[in-house]
Amino acid sequence: MVEREDLRDTQIIVDLDKIEENMRLINNIVGEEIAVMAVVKANGYGHGAVSIAPALMQCGVRYLAVATLTEALELRAVFPSYPLFILGHTPDRLLHYVVEKNITQTIFSLEQAQLLGSLAKVLNKTARVHIKVDTGFHRLGKSPSASFADEVCKICAVANVEAEGIFSHLALVNEEENEKQYRLFCDFIERLESRGCHFKYKHIADSIATVDYPRYRMNMVRPGALIYGMHGFHIGFLPVQQVLTFRTAISELHAVPKGQGVGYDYLWKAPRDSIVATLPFGYADGYPRNLRDKGYVIINGVKAPLIGVICMDQCMADVTEVPNVTVGMEAIIYGGGEDGSMTIDKAAKLAGTNKNDIIARLPARPPRKYISKKVTLE
Repeated sequence: MVEREDLRDTQIIVDLDKIEENMRLINNIVGEEIAVMAVVKANGYGHGAVSIAPALMQCGVRYLAVATLTEALELRAVFPSYPLFILGHTPDRLLHYVVEKNITQTIFSLEQAQLLGSLAKVLNKTARVHIKVDTGFHRLGKSPSASFADEVCKICAVANVEAEGIFSHLALVNEEENEKQYRLFCDFIERLESRGCHFKYKHIADSIATVDYPRYRMNMVRPGALIYGMHGFHIGFLPVQQVLTFRTAISELHAVPKGQGVGYDYLWKAPRDSIVATLPFGYADGYPRNLRDKGYVIINGVKAPLIGVICMDQCMADVTEVPNVTVGMEAIIYGGGEDGSMTIDKAAKLAGTNKNDIIARLPARPPRKYISKKVTLE
């Protein structure tokens, strides 16, 4: 039977050994006393959450964290017992799933805790939760007020509910604002602990804070982009490596005389007699459409600029300068940069967005191929 990855020339190659090495670096800087919650939301930032999960498990992460219930259930169907955490909101009508499937849920109200407790009691289970505190991001959670402290204390007393953790999220505006949020969070926890509410896990650090602000690591960190080799540090540096390579192959070559146009609206016209390659990938494969006349691929070691409008399924590259160019020759769309290939970071800058947007927008359509010399492949 032909594997899906072999049914298309356009593929995303995921190096599981680089994930393992990146995790080793993360584990080394945080130390054994700090738990790691590996964020695999948005299909593992486009890498394939289910397929990369075993590599993360082998690295000893405490939790696999996702954004939504659907993402959690996808993982739970494959990994029936590994700890899963939902960072986002799950509507009340769906909370029974998190209890039934033993998924740890973010909550921020007594009503949510009471509902989870009643659901857990019927199933003779304990619902595990982490309480979200809004220290200034204003996305989820309640502000660390006296009334919310009262509410949290009541949450901690709900039968069949374990308030395992408490957490917040930095807005990462600047060091002054980061410190303000951190102090608000710590002060709130101290107030709760003085009232007898204690939490196994306390966390506020994402990838950037994990590297830049060691004391913000508390006793749990939530790396996401860091795992996949995305650099976003303002102060520190960790030599993580980009995990994915996005590649394709030339499907057709055209001799285009000087002055003739290529693609929609002829927005690119040949400045000289040119050779143009058709490449079977487009914006439906997650490539930013606004990289027209900015993006490029690496073919036979040479940078070949993408020309004309990026189509939904295909695009064109000027390969006039590529030696011995032939149909079927590999083209590197995103690579690690060592060969001059476009890294995720560079693509983000050219597209006017951030690195997470570039990789998270990669859809399921390009098949993933997983390579490893160390990690056991299922």
